[in-house]
Amino acid sequence: MSKTERGVALVTGASSGIGMAAARALRRNGYRVFGTSRKPMANTDDGVTMLVCDVTDDESVQKFVDDVVSRAGRIDLLVNNAGIGLLGGAEESSAAQAKTLFDVNVFGVMRLTNAILPIMRRQRKGRIINMSSILGLIPAPFNALYASTKHAIEGYSESLDHEVRTQGIRVVLVEPGVTRTSFEENLTRADQPLAVYDSVRADAEKLMREIVETGDAPEIVANMVVKSANAASPKRRYTVGKAAGLVRFLRRFMPESFVDKNLRKFNRLPA
Repeated sequence: MSKTERGVALVTGASSGIGMAAARALRRNGYRVFGTSRKPMANTDDGVTMLVCDVTDDESVQKFVDDVVSRAGRIDLLVNNAGIGLLGGAEESSAAQAKTLFDVNVFGVMRLTNAILPIMRRQRKGRIINMSSILGLIPAPFNALYASTKHAIEGYSESLDHEVRTQGIRVVLVEPGVTRTSFEENLTRADQPLAVYDSVRADAEKLMREIVETGDAPEIVANMVVKSANAASPKRRYTVGKAAGLVRFLRRFMPESFVDKNLRKFNRLPA
């Protein structure tokens, strides 16, 4: 690794949205970047090498990691970004659908992390950035299962950081608010919809579309990924955007009743 290069970075879910923006931002910052997609796609014009990886498959994950090591010789940074959304009432999803969501958003993170930890341990150096969400800190009506996956990532990441810190490895969280990405791209809907929720679920989807349209650009999140990757003494979490920062502050310091009332108001639910 030359003095002008920051190291070798892996970014999952780099075919579009935040993942693509993060991969490109890291490349511009001096990293040799390998991105993943579920289907084969061409390398980017700015030098991001795209490889196929299914984060729900152990063999696919290990093959991807082995391929990167054979090409680059090391792994300095892992950005666990791949994920899917799920819109619907908590009781509207079958257990099988919930398992599928967790297999991508939680166990996919664990698979990649477990595959690269031995490499980073041998190097005595490495950083893992797990993409969380502001919904990892607050309730999310009609996004209960998605929020549950992000709450899980929060607890997993903070705990893992304490376990591997003495091995030269740090684990940090990046918490975007609402980001302007393709609404339909990574969103699934509940597989057992109930008529009792039809109206309020439709309102929740309308609200989500509205706030996505005015959300932060993916590049803002990407810049925070670069910042957290390069920090000499990283923080546990990096909240992205003014709205997300405000939500984090309110959740942490304001009375529970105040937060509850304002969350229902924001989600256009009756008091």
